[in-house]
Amino acid sequence: MIVNLLVEGGAMTPGPALAQKLGPLGIDIGKVISDVNKATASFKGTKVPVELNVDTAKKTYTIKVSTPPVSELLKKEMKLDKGSGDHKNSKVGNIAIEQIISVAITKMPGMLDKDLKSAVKSVIGTCVSIGLLVENKPATEVAKEIDQGVYDKEIKSAKTEVSPEKRKELDKFFDQIKQKQELQKKKVEEEKAAAEQAKTIAAAATPAAATKEGAKAEASPDAKASTAKTPAAKASTAKESPKKEAKKK
Repeated sequence: MIVNLLVEGGAMTPGPALAQKLGPLGIDIGKVISDVNKATASFKGTKVPVELNVDTAKKTYTIKVSTPPVSELLKKEMKLDKGSGDHKNSKVGNIAIEQIISVAITKMPGMLDKDLKSAVKSVIGTCVSIGLLVENKPATEVAKEIDQGVYDKEIKSAKTEVSPEKRKELDKFFDQIKQKQELQKKKVEEEKAAAEQAKTIAAAATPAAATKEGAKAEASPDAKASTAKTPAAKASTAKESPKKEAKKK
């Protein structure tokens, strides 16, 4: 029986979900955790797909470790806990083409891409979804440049090392982007707070305005005159009624 798991490399822990999957199979869960952690130790801090092939009759198993998803490898390269929740407006890092190539080489055995260049383009696509700039530019722009041959030299030589000078320049550029993003975020939050405050003030003013209008209506001379005329009109009607009756007789 095949059991698929996604675990943190070298740090698999027991839990209800794991017990639900492995408990009915009658294998030692503690031993499974220990063996999986040994098998995934090289991927520490990264989510790793693991396949357990369990022989339920003999209560034995084999472990197959796959390479982590591209998104996990990219986050590991950039030392990120998570990607962007709004990749169109908020970027989380600035990655070098050499790092993209490194991830592509790692993932190629399990990818459908036939060559490194197409694998690099696939990795670039994931950079878009998690909010990574590539070489100071939007990932979509770099994907077009790959088609144009801009990075052929690095890809053909399978270059995976980023020089300290280049890393420093990439980080410096991203610091400027980050500052702009924080200012924009602050502006949006201030505008939202102002709108909420205006809404609250308007809501509070509405009952007061209604009470004021009601008071004006009560104090209106026309209203008083109308009220004063009502009894007189009734009396006039009462006086005229006997006269009308007399004429009829």
